[in-house]
Amino acid sequence: MLKNLYVNNFAIIKEIDLNFSEGLNVFTGETGAGKSIVIEALSFVLGARADLGLIGNNVDKMIVKAIFTSQSLPENLQKKYDIKEKTFTLYREIDKKGKAKILINNKTANVSELAKIGDFLVDFHGQHEHQTLFKTATHIDMLDKFCGLEKELIKVKDVYQKTEDIKAKIAASNQSEEEKQKALAFYSYQLEEIQKVNPVLNEDTEIENALPKLKHTGKLLELAQNIYSLLNDNEDNVCSLLDKASQQTSQMAQIDNNLEKVAQELENAQNIIQDSANTIFEYKDSLEVDPQTLDEMLSRQEDLRKLKLKYGPALEDVLSFKEKLEKSISDIKNADKNTEELFKELKEKQKELDILCQDLHKKRVIGAKKLNTLVVKEIEPLGFAGVRFETDIQEEESANTKGKDKVEFLFSANIGESLKPLRNIASGGEISRLMLGLKTILAGQTPTMVFDEIDSGIGGQTGKLIGQKLKKAAKERQVFCITHLAQAAVYAQNHFAITKEIKANKTQVKVSALNDEQKVQEIARMIGSSKEASAGLLHAKEMLQEARKTI
Repeated sequence: MLKNLYVNNFAIIKEIDLNFSEGLNVFTGETGAGKSIVIEALSFVLGARADLGLIGNNVDKMIVKAIFTSQSLPENLQKKYDIKEKTFTLYREIDKKGKAKILINNKTANVSELAKIGDFLVDFHGQHEHQTLFKTATHIDMLDKFCGLEKELIKVKDVYQKTEDIKAKIAASNQSEEEKQKALAFYSYQLEEIQKVNPVLNEDTEIENALPKLKHTGKLLELAQNIYSLLNDNEDNVCSLLDKASQQTSQMAQIDNNLEKVAQELENAQNIIQDSANTIFEYKDSLEVDPQTLDEMLSRQEDLRKLKLKYGPALEDVLSFKEKLEKSISDIKNADKNTEELFKELKEKQKELDILCQDLHKKRVIGAKKLNTLVVKEIEPLGFAGVRFETDIQEEESANTKGKDKVEFLFSANIGESLKPLRNIASGGEISRLMLGLKTILAGQTPTMVFDEIDSGIGGQTGKLIGQKLKKAAKERQVFCITHLAQAAVYAQNHFAITKEIKANKTQVKVSALNDEQKVQEIARMIGSSKEASAGLLHAKEMLQEARKTI
């Protein structure tokens, strides 16, 4: 569950610090008020692509920090990041030069790690994500997620890759000697270039974090000396003055016990300042101007930059490419292996792959029947009468990394209508409600769900039904929803209003947690009534009261 979100200099958000709780959390505001920016900030701290254009004007960097509860994380991730408390923090910043800093529970991490941990924390549904339902290629992934076929897919992918490797070896053995030598020379050149630098995973991030201190050691020494002198080394240093003040206040407290608290506070302050002075002194002694190490690190950073530019973009991509080169070189060198033996090995692997694909197909068929039933159960209350949902699974001749199946979802919204592919659904309201049902089912144990305008293109009674559905979903997990519909917003346990304001000729986003009276005013605004209109306020109150009685 998301407990807190801090955002600084992100797009037109100057600074917000929001606390959240369980249940349905709703964000509302005028069109163009910046409602989706809050969700974009959350996506950013969970590993979404960084857009440097979002960094606020006249500032150097943007920062997003999120505090989550830890119970939904697998044990291996909790151990990896030394998460021992009930909550932990994700931190991500990036400056205008693209330099980034990522921390998971105060441990340095990269974007892929952030995204991986985010998968266990939040399930997103963006404004345009329902378009993915129109892409048949995504249906097999949704079905497999529902069926929990991760292990089976790993096996299929592994065996499929081995069959492809054998095919590559057979192809290599059929190359001419001249072709082999050309390929070998090219691959060897690339491999040697990487091996010469010998990069280590996350090394570039570690260098980026270490360089500022090395570059500015002289400045740090100067500042540390100045601070220590002020605190504990000058004739009238802070520690001495506080000590005198503490002693004299203690004498006063012996006469007037009303001053005991002040005396204790001054004594505590003196101890804290003394500890800080000692820490600064130790830090100062640990600093050492080392131009040679700085030059070596800058040179190393440049070597890594060139590799990433050529074989990246990320350092992990370079290392992955290195493994592929080693394999390709090995294949060419061993290309003279008996072709007959390779064909025999290929036949065995293809047989193994067929068995795995058949097992995968059976499990998908069983899971699809369950999914069909659950989807109908989830969306039928959302204004559908006689709705049907089916998962069509067709076995194909050739395999790929996902087996041999082609999966497509079919849908009929009304009695008497035939089942049709989802891409033929014309109604935005129908696809939004279907996506809500699917997302609720596929989220599994993910503790937080985010819906960015799931009610886009609908209104009235259907909006009310979606509000009820969101509130019901929020009984089992934390739900965030950006909505333009009052009929949905009234079901929120926690309501946040997003507004724009002008400060010093700059537009900024303001996010406010609403109390009961403010909720009434915001609902009244959403139904088109002014805050002063008594009829609109009365209607808003009635809507909120009715919502509290349901579910």
